Parts: sequence; C-alpha cells; structure tokens
Amino acid sequence: MGLLTALGPLAIDMYLPAFPSIVHGLHTTEGKVERTVASYLLGLALAQLVYGPFADRYGRKPPLIIGLLLFIGASIACGLTDNIEHLTLWRIVQAFGGACGMVIPRAVIRDNFETRDAAKALSVLILVMGATPILAPLLGGQVLLLGSWRGLFAIMAGGGLLLLGGVIWSMRESLPPGKAVALRPGIIARNYAALLTHKRFMCYTLAGGFGSAGLFAYISGSARVFIEIYHVDPRYFGLLFGVNAAALIIASQFSARLLNRHTPERLLKIAQITLACATLAGLAITLAGGMTLSLLMLCLIGFMASQGFVSPNAAALALADQGGRLGVASALLGTLQMLCGAASGMAVSAWQSATPLPLTGMLALCACLSWLFGRIALRDGKRQA
Repeated sequence: MGLLTALGPLAIDMYLPAFPSIVHGLHTTEGKVERTVASYLLGLALAQLVYGPFADRYGRKPPLIIGLLLFIGASIACGLTDNIEHLTLWRIVQAFGGACGMVIPRAVIRDNFETRDAAKALSVLILVMGATPILAPLLGGQVLLLGSWRGLFAIMAGGGLLLLGGVIWSMRESLPPGKAVALRPGIIARNYAALLTHKRFMCYTLAGGFGSAGLFAYISGSARVFIEIYHVDPRYFGLLFGVNAAALIIASQFSARLLNRHTPERLLKIAQITLACATLAGLAITLAGGMTLSLLMLCLIGFMASQGFVSPNAAALALADQGGRLGVASALLGTLQMLCGAASGMAVSAWQSATPLPLTGMLALCACLSWLFGRIALRDGKRQA
C-alpha cells in the first residue's frame, strides 16, 4: 500500500530535472512543459472522485488493477510522444491511472484497522510519501546522465508493472461482499452530499488538507527562497530539502509509536498547536525583518515535524465513522486535500517578493486554518461522546 501511494507523487517529482531536455526534445517552451505538471495535478484530484464509488461497489482490488493498467499505458505513451500537446494529454491519463494509489490504500487500511491502528499504518504511508520527493528527482537526474528523458517514463511504466504484479498475485480483497454499495448516480451523489455535510469528516479533512497545503506552498516556494533570496548554491538545495523531508518522516514514525499510549485526538491537538506556533513565529520574524536562513530552517523543521503528526491522525479520524462508504470518503478526502495544496502552491508562485514573506505568510495561513478546523472537529467529537 505504501508503494502504491508513492506512485502518483513519483510521476510528479521524477521528471522535474528533465524539463530542459523535454523543452529541447519537443521544440517547445518551458511554460508548456510546466503545464504538464498542472494537468497531472488536476487529473490526480478529479480522478480520486471516480475511484471512490468503484472501490465501494467492486472492491479494492479491481479498481487498482484498472488504474495501474492506465498508468502503465499512459507512461509508455508519454515516452513515445513527439508533441507537447499529446504529452499534456497523456499526463492527464497517467494521473487518472496513478490516482488509484491515492484512494485505495487509505480505504484498505481502514478496512483492516480501527482508528488508532489506522493512524499507525497511515504514518507508514507518510514515510514512503516523504521519501519520494527526495529520491525521485535524484533518480531522475541519474537516468538523464545515462539516457534521455523518455527513459524516465519507461521507468515509471516498469514500476507500475511491478506493482500490478504485486496487486494481482499477493493482495487480498479487503471489502466484505456484504458492504458493497450499489453503483448508481443517485447513491453516489447522496454519499458525496452526506460527506460534504458531515461536520467532523469535513473538519478533519480540511485540518489535514490545510496542513498539506502548507507542504505544497513549501514545495512551490522553497527553491526561490533558498536560491534567489538566501543565495544557496543549487547543489546544496537538495540537502536543505532533504533535512525538512527527514523531519516529516521521523515525526510521522514517532507519531506511530506514541499512538501506543495516546489517542489520535490528543496527538492531533498538540501537533496543530505547534504547527501554528512555528509558522506564526516565522511570519513575525519575517515581518520584523530579522529572518535568516538558519531561523527559516528552524521554522520549517518545526512545521514539517508537526505535519508528520497532523496528516496521519487527521486522515484516520476523518475516516473513522465512514465504514459503509470508505472508498468515497477516501476519494473526497484526497481530492479536497489536493485542491487545497494546488491553491496554496499557485498563491505562493503568484506572490512575488524579495523576502521570504510569501512562503512564511502562506505557511502561517495554512497552519492557522488547519488548527481552526481541527479544533472544531475535536470539540464536535467531545459533544458526540
């Protein structure tokens, strides 16, 4: 399940070092190549809404097989195309395939575990997803030393093929036949409408979603802040990026250990307070004109470590009461979090400044919104108890 979760992000990060090669190879512009990332993210967000109802009707395994076949075929087509418009189109298809790895693993985990153990398992997924942004660009860079950008898509197709074999031969179906939900438009619409009006589900989802939005803001704005404002040598940018990713990974595993003694609600409450404090401190220092690279790294590490607690616990709590519609709930959770992330990333990119204010400001906004929705959900849970 962890490797399946990494499939979608891998297809984003692995080909980032190949942008100049793609521009040259397809005789196009950098802007058009960058739009292939936006098209992939859009496809990834929308496709999750499709997989949810199918996973609740036909089980977890068949949609995974179909999604992986789509991903493999689209990856091959991306590697063979000679046209940037065709590449953009096939990237959307690739996203529709890769989205199966965003939706199904969360549902499978919730099929097998109650809330506390589900939070532990989701922490393992954070470990894999945290490592992917570090390793994927490095792998992509090494492939480019040996061959062309087309080889990157061949590797994506090969990875999808290996995962397809694993799903077919080693995965057992986790949806009990008696819990299958009819695949009718009315039922699907009612399930999504019920989730959108389910206070705790929406608040826990948005608590995790705005935390993830901070991550997207960091990914979008960190290169400009580190390299252009603080003049970090590009060769060392990956090191700073890796330190922050390591904070996310280590904290998520620490969260899994603490769940043996504490509830997900307690860990989420404390983590969101530290999340808000770290980012508000960064914003205050920036506005006072005293932000240095060292102080920024401390604030970012605090944010990343807190998010390592927020993400798995918020997801587990959001899915806790959705036993009859886990696929749909996982899909809506993923889509809302992806849309929050895309919005924050675009906001940071559009906010031009000679200071780190766009990054620290957006992180503080996302952290405060995450804290707000988390507090509403936790208070609602206490009243229900």
